[in-house]
Amino acid sequence: MTTRYGIAEWYGHDFRALAEDQRRELAKAALDRLERPCPFRGGPCTKTGGVCSMRPYTADGIHLDEPAGAPVIMCPYRFEQDSTLTRWLAQIVGFDPAEAMLAREVPFMVGATGRPAGKVDLVIAAEHHGLRWYGLEIQAVYFSGPGMDSEFRLIAAAAGPRPPFPSQNRRPDWRSSSAKRLAPQLQIKVPTMRRWGSKLAVAVDRPFFDAVGGPSPDPSHDLDAGDVIWLVSEATPTGLRTDHWEVLTLEQSCEKLLAAIPISRTDFEGQLRDRLQPMHPNGRTP
Repeated sequence: MTTRYGIAEWYGHDFRALAEDQRRELAKAALDRLERPCPFRGGPCTKTGGVCSMRPYTADGIHLDEPAGAPVIMCPYRFEQDSTLTRWLAQIVGFDPAEAMLAREVPFMVGATGRPAGKVDLVIAAEHHGLRWYGLEIQAVYFSGPGMDSEFRLIAAAAGPRPPFPSQNRRPDWRSSSAKRLAPQLQIKVPTMRRWGSKLAVAVDRPFFDAVGGPSPDPSHDLDAGDVIWLVSEATPTGLRTDHWEVLTLEQSCEKLLAAIPISRTDFEGQLRDRLQPMHPNGRTP
C-alpha cells in the first residue's frame, strides 16, 4: 500500500473538504504568494504556501484515499486556535481566567551587543501576592523533502472533485524538530526559569509527542515534580483538542528529545561502502 504525506489543513481549511474550485484558488494563492487570512492568529497567513498541517494518506489510483494517520502541525500559529492552549495552561497552574494576562515574544536573552537574542513565545501571568508567570514554548514540526510548489501546481492542474495523490515523498523531520530545535531551547531557558521560581510549558502535537516516546508510564500532574509542563494537543476539523499533559524534569525532557538508537556497525559500514567515492588529488570528492 502506497502512503505519502499530503496537505491536511491549508490556510485553515480541511483539505479534503475543499471543492475543486477552492483547491485551485488556494493553489494560485500559494504559488503567487498572495496574502490570505489566517484564522488562528487573526491576521494574514505568515506561512509560505499556507500549509498548516500535513498527514499521511493512502492512494486510490491517482487520487487521495483515506488518511493513514493524524495531522502533523507545521505552523506554530495552528496551536493558537481559540486560545485553547493558553486557557488550558492557565487552568493547570491555577490562574483565574478573569485575571490571567498574556504577553507575546518576551525577550529572554541578550547577545554581546546588548540586543535581544532569544524570546519566549508566550507568557501567561497573574497578580497574586506579586507577579506569577509561566512561559509557553510552541514547537511545530519541520518537514524534509521537495518543496511544496510542485504539489500546488499538481493541485491547480487536477480536474475532478477528488484531490490528487501527492506526487513527491515528504516526511516529518522529528529529529530536527526535537533534538536540534526544541532541546537547546529547554537547556537554555529552563535552568534560568527554575532559578526564578517559575516553569516553562511546551506545546507539541500528539504525533510529535509520540515520536519522542509518548506519555510516561505514570504521568505526573504535580507542578512541584518537575520543570517542564508538556501540553499535547491534536488538530481536528472542529478545533484544537487538548489531549494530554504531564510534568517532567528538564533532564527527563531532554532525554526524550535527544534519545536515538545508533545503527549497528555492520549496517553503518554497509551504507558507508555504498557512498564511498575516489578522492581527487586535491582531496575533494567528485
